[in-house]
Amino acid sequence: MIPWIQIDSATMPGGGGEIRLKQRGTEFSIMLGAIELMNSRLSGSEEALATLVATRLAGRREPRILIGGLGMGFTLRAALAAFGQGAQIVVSELVPAVVAWARGPMAQVFGDCLTDPRVAIREEDVARTIGAAPAGFDAILLDVDNGPEGLTRRANDDLYDMAGLAVARAALRPGGVLAVWSSGPDHGFTQRLRKSGFAVEEVKARANGKRGGARHVIWLATHPGVVQAERARRAGS
Repeated sequence: MIPWIQIDSATMPGGGGEIRLKQRGTEFSIMLGAIELMNSRLSGSEEALATLVATRLAGRREPRILIGGLGMGFTLRAALAAFGQGAQIVVSELVPAVVAWARGPMAQVFGDCLTDPRVAIREEDVARTIGAAPAGFDAILLDVDNGPEGLTRRANDDLYDMAGLAVARAALRPGGVLAVWSSGPDHGFTQRLRKSGFAVEEVKARANGKRGGARHVIWLATHPGVVQAERARRAGS
């Protein structure tokens, strides 16, 4: 069997520990301690994060999409394929080394998606990107942890609490979607989404797509603004 080789490592900002990029043949893995955060052979549920949202936003001619976490580019590539030529896609990646890995040792995995004119890469905390753009996005796709808790860095907890969800809702345009990837269910997070005023769907997705694998969870939380506006219109007519 081909052994794993460590290619590089980087320290997470905010005391999140060290992440390591490893390679075995053509396979790549990003590790945090003994936890594998992502693997280049397992992309199904991360791709579903984009395709599920694209289905719900069908008909928007020039959607503006925010992806939190570059990772291995699975969600980004799926978004480029699903949203079409009119889309604008912003990717916020906190760790500069992850962007460097995408352009360096994992360039073959990423292909030409980082040079696509629809894509803008921001090396910053996704929470900052969200907070700086009131009504700025049609969708926010978050895959920055193994679920709605700050695994890689505790500061990420702020994305998933009531205050963080309020900021995310404010950053969405009416009818926009907040999508959150998780390695497993979290009933408390579902309830917080509903209390924040979102219409919530909880979708199961396989790690390997149609080939199976672990069952992951994707929350699709829709900004109710369009529904509220329509009710107000009907009430006034």
